Amino acid sequence: METPASRRPSRNWFSPQPNVTGRGIVASYDARFWGIVIVLGVATGIGAAVLVALLHLVEHLAYGYRAGPFLDGVAAAAGWRHVVALVVAAVVVCGGLLLLQRLPTSGGAKLDWVSSVARAVLSIVTVGLGVSLGREGAPQLVGAATASRLSAWAALPTWQRRLLVASGAGAGFAAIYNVPLGGSLFALEVLLGTVALPLVLPALATSVIATAVAWITLGTSPTYRLPAYALHPTQMVWALLVGPLIGVVAIAWVRLVRRAGAMRPRRWGRFAAPLSVFTILGVVSIQYPQLLGNGKGVVQLAALGGLSLGLMIVLLVLKPLATLACLGVGSPGGLFTPSLTVGVLLAGVLGTLWNHIWPGGTIGSYAVIGGGAFLAASMQGPLSGVVLVLELTRNFDSLMAPTLVAVIEATVIARRLGAPSIYSARLRPDPDALSARSAGAAAINALERVGSLPGDGDEDGDGDGDGDAAGPGP
Repeated sequence: METPASRRPSRNWFSPQPNVTGRGIVASYDARFWGIVIVLGVATGIGAAVLVALLHLVEHLAYGYRAGPFLDGVAAAAGWRHVVALVVAAVVVCGGLLLLQRLPTSGGAKLDWVSSVARAVLSIVTVGLGVSLGREGAPQLVGAATASRLSAWAALPTWQRRLLVASGAGAGFAAIYNVPLGGSLFALEVLLGTVALPLVLPALATSVIATAVAWITLGTSPTYRLPAYALHPTQMVWALLVGPLIGVVAIAWVRLVRRAGAMRPRRWGRFAAPLSVFTILGVVSIQYPQLLGNGKGVVQLAALGGLSLGLMIVLLVLKPLATLACLGVGSPGGLFTPSLTVGVLLAGVLGTLWNHIWPGGTIGSYAVIGGGAFLAASMQGPLSGVVLVLELTRNFDSLMAPTLVAVIEATVIARRLGAPSIYSARLRPDPDALSARSAGAAAINALERVGSLPGDGDEDGDGDGDGDAAGPGP
């Protein structure tokens, strides 16, 4: 039962010395709490592994390949498969949204587990069919919903429930990308808005357990494989010059995401829009298969310097448009890899041009440096942005200094200009009113209230993305 003593004020989390003022918080973590952390980590890891298996099954069935990267599979597939897969995705989205309207919605600051899992499955299936959104939203939602149910069962105090919901979302992120430290920092810095010491251990333990469980089927390999890039003075100067520009473009990207979410059609347009947009995406993807999926293959190629300047420019225009269009018609999904894709494409173009002025750095190194800065600025998470790139690549030490320079400049510019996190941008009608500190609170509050993905944009849980609990209308 929640007592006055257990209601820890949130201001303690932002204390300059959390290791001192937070001793009471740490002491209040009893055996029941740690037991839930362990169960939550195991359940989230299993959920992430199952979702990835479902993702690969859908990809292979839709595009007729048996093994290898998704981008290779769709590039080799016949053109008609692109169109058919995206038409099926439109039908799945429309049918899924209708189904979600009939499931119980979340309420009382608790996530409904059944509707949350249904939304996660809908998200992962549509991404597997080629929708240009991220796959991380599904395991995040499963982790958060599981944490909410376990916390309600154990009657934990509100502040512990909030911590576990964020930790569950971070653990889902960690498990699907094999980034245990990055997942815990995502939960703390992006969702909770603080990296106070008393909160670190539960978030880290949940992410580590979930990642270790997912290793059984997903393996321990890094998401992106990079060569050993050498550090050159030209990279430091480039990072110093382009950091502010990357921050400005990140602000524009976040605001475009907000506009796309606000323009979602209603009534019959909710069914016509996915069919038309996805059909167009399928047709265009015959020429540019890089537009399909979350963009993982594009990031890998850009990080290796395997994309020409002309193709990077084309994709820098088309890939964000594809993502915004999929988001705008109400398709559920994440934004992490699509945002990273935009960042590495932008940095690849700028790095290629800079290399003509001062050679010495490889194109792939510029893509990784700028991609990390863009990710940090768009998430409003400088620590999590840097650590995520480090863990995603596992071969990044030599580029740490220029990346930190670019991350600091890009994030400062984004915050000075009042940009919200990309996650809160999809959860509030006016995210410009959010401060950088409250951006994470907006995301975690929406997770608790309504069962939407972190950045899903459907605040009322009815599947229409309008935030209107009264329903979508006739």
